[in-house]
Amino acid sequence: MLLTPEYIFRSIESITPAFLRDHGITALVLDVDNTLTGDGSQVLEPSVQAWLDTMRAAGISLTIVSNNTARRVRPFADRVGLAWVPLAAKPLPVGLAVARRRLKVPRRQMAMVGDQIFTDRLAAGLYGIPCLYTMPRGGDHQRGVRFKRRFEPRWIRRYYEKGGTLYE
Repeated sequence: MLLTPEYIFRSIESITPAFLRDHGITALVLDVDNTLTGDGSQVLEPSVQAWLDTMRAAGISLTIVSNNTARRVRPFADRVGLAWVPLAAKPLPVGLAVARRRLKVPRRQMAMVGDQIFTDRLAAGLYGIPCLYTMPRGGDHQRGVRFKRRFEPRWIRRYYEKGGTLYE
């Protein structure tokens, strides 16, 4: 099912190069708000910076794909040294297609990392790549996101009912 997560991680820092290698993933498309940083924040926690450094050292290609505007994404992406795609229109897979062309990897080697089932997970499913779903980093400030969050527990519950594991 396109909404049930394939993998759930406590946080982005729980995703390891070994996990990616075991699943044939060489490139990650990253969401910003509540995945890399808090909703609307420009602050990068040291643990996330260390995770980015670990991924780069392991040869994992990284790029940001966000539904936010360039005004929101550019300063953050520039600060962390990542390429970025704004106005991605997730859950439509348009932004993921742009990212894949830039990363120059086949779909089978690419995964989406994000905290929302109705944008990140659905976009990944429609594009045919796995989603490494992370628990949100902080509170949601946007009303639309808060509304969608009310429907996510059903899909998370289905993941566990099917034998899914929380990766910590």
